[in-house]
Amino acid sequence: MWLHTSTRLMFDANVATPFLLMLRPRSGWQQWVGRERYVLEPSVPAVEFTDAFGNLCQRMVAPAGPFSILASADVECPAGADAAPGAEFVEVQRLPEDVLPFLLPSRYCESDCFYAMASEITAGCLPGWDQVSRIVDYVAGAMRYTPGSGSILRSAREVNGCSDAVCRDMAHLGIALTRALSIPARMVVGYLEPLTPVDLHAWFEAYVGGRWYTFDPTQTNLDGGRVAIAYGRDAADVAVFTQFGDPVPLLLMEVNVQKTTAPP
Repeated sequence: MWLHTSTRLMFDANVATPFLLMLRPRSGWQQWVGRERYVLEPSVPAVEFTDAFGNLCQRMVAPAGPFSILASADVECPAGADAAPGAEFVEVQRLPEDVLPFLLPSRYCESDCFYAMASEITAGCLPGWDQVSRIVDYVAGAMRYTPGSGSILRSAREVNGCSDAVCRDMAHLGIALTRALSIPARMVVGYLEPLTPVDLHAWFEAYVGGRWYTFDPTQTNLDGGRVAIAYGRDAADVAVFTQFGDPVPLLLMEVNVQKTTAPP
């Protein structure tokens, strides 16, 4: 399926302010970017680079006054994420080197604190995909997905035991529990169609059976097209915008994702 995705951000800075952006999806084996548009108003010089996780990042200095960013793309992706019940646990010594960082505790995913809890949740499961699936069921049942309620970043330890959570919180807890079992897990930020209300979304992937699989405790199934913008250890690695210096108010954030046809 083809999806048209877009994010518009509007700021008003008192002084020239450095920004780091992460708004461009990249083509990969699960998605193909057919057309893109990236508009800065007013136009300023920008430099693009690829970070340690393969994300496309843009750095620039926004001028004083109103400043807006529009990033849109037409992306081909599957109509749903695939599942692989029974996919095997991959022993740490057999993991690819680029997967190893996603085994370690990180700022918002304190996996070293969750071994006992993860072991209890997954008791009786086959090692690998089935363990992660049980963790997703636990996270989905332990808290209510409440979009728009999370203005403060919370770590897995902070969100554990809460009754309400946003997608980012639920991904943090799922990741921490998964890594506690020596299964690599990474956070993903992107678009999901048909997410209601429309917004950027966060989920996680786990490495089992020799590849990454999608897991999402906020959804009852894995139907719907997904477009990944950024991958990382946790929310600290996948912020779609980061500003430096005096805080600059975000005046507007508009997100859109809808089915479309292949670009000409």
